[in-house]
Amino acid sequence: MPEWLIEAGIGEERAILVEQGEILAARILWDEPWRAGAVTEARLVGRIPGTRRTVVRLPDGSEALGEGFDPALTEGRPVMVRVTRSAIAERGRTKLPQVRPAAGEALKPAPSLLEELAAGPYPVRDVPVHGRAFAEAGWDDLVAEALTGEVAFAGGNLVVSPTPAMTLIDIDGPPPLPALALAAAPAIAAALLRFDIGGSVGIDFPSLADKAQRRAVDEALVAALEAAGWQGERTGMNGFGFVQLVARLERPSLVARFARAPAAAAARRLLRQAERVAEPGTLLLTAHPAVRRAMLAEWEAELARRTGRRLQWHEDAALAPAATFAQAVAA
Repeated sequence: MPEWLIEAGIGEERAILVEQGEILAARILWDEPWRAGAVTEARLVGRIPGTRRTVVRLPDGSEALGEGFDPALTEGRPVMVRVTRSAIAERGRTKLPQVRPAAGEALKPAPSLLEELAAGPYPVRDVPVHGRAFAEAGWDDLVAEALTGEVAFAGGNLVVSPTPAMTLIDIDGPPPLPALALAAAPAIAAALLRFDIGGSVGIDFPSLADKAQRRAVDEALVAALEAAGWQGERTGMNGFGFVQLVARLERPSLVARFARAPAAAAARRLLRQAERVAEPGTLLLTAHPAVRRAMLAEWEAELARRTGRRLQWHEDAALAPAATFAQAVAA
C-alpha cells in the first residue's frame, strides 16, 4: 500500500507518496502566509469592475481575490473567508490568494502538511532528514526533473513549462509519432502527481492526422490518468495534437516553485544537503552568490542549531544556482 513520508526541513516541509520504492506523488510546503484551508476574518476592499470578483484585505494587510460574495455587501465590511488557493508567483507578478465566504465558521489556520495528508486514504509517517528514505525513493532525481522541467520516458521526453495561463507539457521524441504519443500518456499522468501539478494543463502531443490514432491516444491518456488517481476534466485531442486538462489548483507545483524562485529553491536544497553531512567538522556551504542572498538568517541559525556546527560559506559565481554543495571541513 502507498505511504506518505514527510521530512520537516528548514524553510520547507516535503512529502512523497511511495510505493515499492517509487515516488508516486510529491508535495512541498514553503512559508506561504495564507494557504488553502485557512479560515480568517477579512475586510471587503472593493469589487473588480466587469466581474463578480471582490478584493479583500487579510489580517496581515495583504490582499486576496474573493469569489461568491453577496453583491449587497458594502466596502469596508468585515467578512469571514476561507482560503481556497495560496498565492502563486509568476514572472514579474504574483497571483493573489483566492478566498470564498465562510460565514459562521470559526477562525482556523491552514492544515499542516501532516494534517492535510492524514485526511487522505494513505498512512503518513515522519522520517528524519538525515535518514535514507527520501534518497532511496529517488528524491534527488525528482528535484532534478522539477528544476529542469524535463522528464525522460521510454522513447522520448516531456518538457514541463509553467506559464501564467497554464502548465504546458510538450512531447519530444523520434517517429513513429503515434507510438511516441501513446508512450507519453503514462509519463504525463505520472508527472502530474510527481510534480503536484494542478489548474489548467495544456499537452502538446505530436500532430496526428488520423482520427483513429488520436482516439487511441485519448483512450491511453484516460486510462493512465485513472490509474494514477488524477481527478479533473479533459478535452479530446484536436487536429493539432493539443489536449487540455483542468484540475483543482490550491498551491504552486514543484516546477512552478523552482522556476519562479530558483535561488530560494536552491537555498532550501543546500540546507537539506547540509543536514545530511555525516562527517565531523565545520559545515562548508558552497553556492552561487544568488543562493547566498536567498538564504535567510533564521534558516542559517536553525541549521547551526540542528547540526551543532559552525557554518562557513564559499561563494562561486561560476556555479549554476542549482549546483549547491555542503561538506565538512576542519575547523
